[in-house]
Amino acid sequence: MIVLPSLIFCAWVAREALRIDPSFEPTSTTTAQIDSAQRHTYAEERVEPDSLFEFDPNTVDYHALLRLGFKRNEALGIIKYRARGKRFEIKEDLASCYTVSEEMYRRLEPYIVIGEEFALRPFAQRDYSTRTFDSTRRTRYKRDTLPLVPFRLDTASVGYLSQIGFSVRQAEVLVKYRDMRGGLRSIDEVAECYVVSDEMIERLQPYLIFEAKEPTTPTLLELNRADSAALVAIRGIGAKTAAAIIDYRRRLGGFYRVEQLSEVRGITEQNYERIVQQIWCDSCEIQKISVIFAPAERLAEHPYLPPRTLRKLLKQRQLKGGWTTIEEMIDEKIFTVDEAARIAPYLRFDVQQPE
Repeated sequence: MIVLPSLIFCAWVAREALRIDPSFEPTSTTTAQIDSAQRHTYAEERVEPDSLFEFDPNTVDYHALLRLGFKRNEALGIIKYRARGKRFEIKEDLASCYTVSEEMYRRLEPYIVIGEEFALRPFAQRDYSTRTFDSTRRTRYKRDTLPLVPFRLDTASVGYLSQIGFSVRQAEVLVKYRDMRGGLRSIDEVAECYVVSDEMIERLQPYLIFEAKEPTTPTLLELNRADSAALVAIRGIGAKTAAAIIDYRRRLGGFYRVEQLSEVRGITEQNYERIVQQIWCDSCEIQKISVIFAPAERLAEHPYLPPRTLRKLLKQRQLKGGWTTIEEMIDEKIFTVDEAARIAPYLRFDVQQPE
């Protein structure tokens, strides 16, 4: 009776001593073992391309997959894929394994060799005499291919492509490739898809129909006659921008080059590049200003006549009475050569005041 309580007491003392002992720490050896185990578990080394070798994904073992450059979880995924009863009948089937990236597949594709016992055989060589088909289940085998007739690859479905010689996987890749490009417009674009062999290109070429899109000339908008509604219909022009264009056009007297649109406040460089492809300018629509008789208020509105230039112009006009050519104004230092070239389309040199 005395022994049992004593044993219980000793066990309690030992437990408390271990729980509060501050000197207990993991040894360096223990830590190294843990780190080593973690590195072993999560190491994801890749091999260099020169160490690649031919392999059959149906029979290659786990360690060979690691030497090919797969990560441990990727190699395990391929092994599990085969364990579910699936097999690789064509090279492209390896890409359908969820652990195999597109980049890895393209790197290994030249080295993939499918064994005869696994390879997808042509339809004519398949033996269906001993195979039982369940009409309620989908099967990847087809008795006959459809006869080839002219067809549009841009509208062909996966089902149709798989009935004219492509495997289901190849058809899916081809349709995805077609949709990513926004359509296939030539036999060369079809040949760029890696699942389409040269033999298949030669076989399909006589039957492929490509839509010939004739270039259409878009209707351009004449900028000097366009109202706000017409301007808003242009891609890149909103209501505020349309109002700014009309106001600037009024002050100018009209546009004589489409490049002048970049001077309108609110038009960004990106919008400008888009807009100029949809407009044109009729320079005959420009409303010129009489440099001799126009009131100072009208001249002051013009964007190409800043206040300093306008003061010189008005002063010389008052002293001299006017000019007959733009060159005279350059000689009198009213305009520089560049300023004169810019404003010349808007000036008119009248000898008498218009009615």
